[in-house]
Amino acid sequence: MAINITINKICLVKEYCHRYDLPKSISCPADAAKVAMDIFHLEQEAQEVLILISLNIKNMIMGVQEISRGSTSYSLVSPKEIFKTALLHNAEGIIMVHNHPSGDNTPSKPDIEVTKRISQAGNLLAIPLLDHIIVSDTGFLSIKEAQPIPQLFRSDGI
Repeated sequence: MAINITINKICLVKEYCHRYDLPKSISCPADAAKVAMDIFHLEQEAQEVLILISLNIKNMIMGVQEISRGSTSYSLVSPKEIFKTALLHNAEGIIMVHNHPSGDNTPSKPDIEVTKRISQAGNLLAIPLLDHIIVSDTGFLSIKEAQPIPQLFRSDGI
């Protein structure tokens, strides 16, 4: 009995390229927040948006991509979408950034839970989550700095 098997090719397609006045590498949470605000204007969004910053081994930006767009109070985050993008960017580390339209940068319980879940998945794939940053029109907050969680973030990261 013969069967049909589809042969696929997976590739990353560059949508566009634009020059930004940003640091070449991410050395602190403020750098990552600046990327999110300068490219995606997350602080101005009326709904939650999550973006991914993919980095090489020297924390240089390999790519940025919007992963999900939700409501005014939450955005669904799938580890599959996060790591599909990271793998296509050949990432050695990732930073998640999302906004809080309310202006309150305090991480919610779901923010902490998704950070733990993505961190665990990243450790399995050897693509560590270096930080998860929340931005709003009042500034930004690094979950790595605000919520020290043992074994959550890579120690040699940003």
